[in-house]
Amino acid sequence: MIAQILFLLVLAVAVFFFTKNIRRIVRNIRLGRPVDRSDQPAERWKTMFRVAIGQSKMVVRPVAGIMHILVYVGFVIINIEVLEILIDGVFGTHRIFSFLGPVYDFLIASFEVLAVLVLIGVVVFLARRNVLHLKRFWMKEMTAWPRTDAFIILLTEILLMSAFLIMNAADSALQLRGAEHYVLAGSFPVSSFLVPTFSELQTADLILIERGFWWFHIVGILIFLNYLPYSKHFHIFLAFPNTYYSNLNLKGKFSNMDSVTREVKLMLDPNASVPADAGAPQRFGAKDVQDLTWKQLMDAYTCTECGRCSSVCPASQTGKLLSPRKIMMDTRDRLEEVGHGIDQHGLEFNDGKSLLDYIKEEELWACTSCNACTDACPVNIDPLSIIVDMRRFLVMEESKVPQELAGMFNKVENNGAPWQFAQADRFNWSNQQS
Repeated sequence: MIAQILFLLVLAVAVFFFTKNIRRIVRNIRLGRPVDRSDQPAERWKTMFRVAIGQSKMVVRPVAGIMHILVYVGFVIINIEVLEILIDGVFGTHRIFSFLGPVYDFLIASFEVLAVLVLIGVVVFLARRNVLHLKRFWMKEMTAWPRTDAFIILLTEILLMSAFLIMNAADSALQLRGAEHYVLAGSFPVSSFLVPTFSELQTADLILIERGFWWFHIVGILIFLNYLPYSKHFHIFLAFPNTYYSNLNLKGKFSNMDSVTREVKLMLDPNASVPADAGAPQRFGAKDVQDLTWKQLMDAYTCTECGRCSSVCPASQTGKLLSPRKIMMDTRDRLEEVGHGIDQHGLEFNDGKSLLDYIKEEELWACTSCNACTDACPVNIDPLSIIVDMRRFLVMEESKVPQELAGMFNKVENNGAPWQFAQADRFNWSNQQS
């Protein structure tokens, strides 16, 4: 009974803090401007299943893709057993689903094989980061916490899978001894190799090991669950809604600002009517996270920090300051800062800072708008949209543009073309061709 009360207490605390963190993140995402992503539901479901569940964009790089699928599928399926552990913990039972007989044996055997595959995948990931030193994992934005975060995630998965196998090995040994409550149940194709190491232990000590790793496994999962909202690994939850709400427009199609569109229509037709609910013009572009859309803020929380976007970015690869991954990480950091300020001071919080204190103008203007980053992202994140919105703010509200662009803007305004000749001469080339 004491164990059950302790388990319920641990579970309640874990659920409370996880729920609190989820509500905080949802609140932060809702700070963004509205954007309608409710069209084409069938295509959106198809995109989610193909990209998030089928991981179609992960396997473009086969080694990382296959290893990620092993870790992802293994970790998710193995945690089906968490349901059994939760029921056992609440009601004081042991292997409550053992009545399934051969089905249960198959499930436990499958879990063990998957646990080994997860361990192999994690070791490969650690080697790629720390032995092969793949460039995208060692870029400037990946120092300190981001690198530590990745290590914590991989180490946690090793510990959880190892605890699962040791727990099963001790359980199997106790079953063979006929220990009380340890009825024959389950098939252990992997952990059975560990059973001989327990041969000289007393039954009481073996029960202590089995119970100890049982608690370590479930408490570790609950702690890891509450770590996720602070980690890049939170994408295991957000990848599904993020891909569902993907931008389904053709790549390269930019969104228009309603206030600017209205002004243009009024210039072309002074008799055009203005909608009664038009309201005051919103800020042109984005200066801070509240000026971005909720989908852009969801992108920031969904970022896996894998670096595929930066590894294909032509600006990044030619030594310029821009890294699309850093754009997303900076947006998330600023959003967390604003969210914390709102928690402390309310919705009127203003610390005098903005997203431009995180992302430099040089980074924004280094972007070629090629969309390679969006195309490469395994969860359909769109860094370009944030870059374009921040450029809009710089141009339309701050009048800050590189000298080359300032000259082009002036020529478009005066000549109707980016070249320096009169409008009357714009089609002279056609006469020469004829």
